[in-house]
Amino acid sequence: MGSSQQGSTLSTNVAGYVDGSSAGREFSHIDALPVYVKELIAGGAAGAFAKTAVAPLERTKILLQTRTQGFHSLGVYQSLKKLLKHEGVAGFYKGNGASVLRIVPYAALHFMTYEQYRCWIVNNYSALGTGPVIDLLAGSAAGGTAVLFTYPLDLARTKLAYQVAETRGSLGNGGRNFHAQPLYNGIRNVLESVYREGGARALYRGIGPTLVGILPYAGLKFYIYEELKRHVPEEHQSSISMRLSCGALAGLFGQTFTYPLDVVRRQMQVEHLQPSTSGGARYRNTGEGLAIIIRYQGWRQLFAGLSINYMKIVPSVAIGFTAYDTMKSWLHIPPRQKSRAVSAA
Repeated sequence: MGSSQQGSTLSTNVAGYVDGSSAGREFSHIDALPVYVKELIAGGAAGAFAKTAVAPLERTKILLQTRTQGFHSLGVYQSLKKLLKHEGVAGFYKGNGASVLRIVPYAALHFMTYEQYRCWIVNNYSALGTGPVIDLLAGSAAGGTAVLFTYPLDLARTKLAYQVAETRGSLGNGGRNFHAQPLYNGIRNVLESVYREGGARALYRGIGPTLVGILPYAGLKFYIYEELKRHVPEEHQSSISMRLSCGALAGLFGQTFTYPLDVVRRQMQVEHLQPSTSGGARYRNTGEGLAIIIRYQGWRQLFAGLSINYMKIVPSVAIGFTAYDTMKSWLHIPPRQKSRAVSAA
């Protein structure tokens, strides 16, 4: 009964807030938060939920992308089976702590800055209208902003996921671990080791292809998602299945165009940990990385793990967008056409 009364009071407060009545002076703690803070919370929660849901596929994808010994010739199913055999269920989530630690601020910044960039563009460049071009521009800018602030955590996640420990018997034919280098003990250990070896610059190793890839990917993802939603009848706008479907297609198309850049990024992040397969050459930039991979590993390597990425991206982006929209409703974030007025109030 208390819950029912609380919900009634909350509804009254929200209604008063919108129409300006005296009831609007009473707010719950949620209603009192600034809109951008609510967007941060919604984005962070959506990112953590989506990332954890696909962690086993993410770990396997990284092993395939980086040509980890013992995995580069395996398919998705066999890789998952081998991980389960040698590392147990915990092996599926190795590096997921770093992944979630990164994705919470990343997704929070991504979604929040997307909304803020979009509002800023609409208010200052009215000639562009409010169509999908705005989503493309705002999404790209938001993706770049989020990457710059969280990239060292992505680097740590990749290094943790790349190392394969011998925990359940021999992994190799000779009874040895895959890698001779000491295993990292956690996120902090990775960041300290990388900084000690190469300074702050080393923490951003691979940032070039990341930015080149994220700008079109993030833009396309928001563009496609919002464009698909515009074609859905009003009565179905809040449907979970509709949001899942639009999110899945958005991630699928966006990732396809930018996947080779993701492969270059992963290899740049771990290249000092693996034996050279490129005649001793190292990647100095994105273009050189693409050329070297094609020359020494074959063009197919640019799409290594793409099948598993399709398996991962469909639920990941779909869950992420759906969770974000759901959190926006739960946190009473006003519709976009009212955002400016509410913020001003």
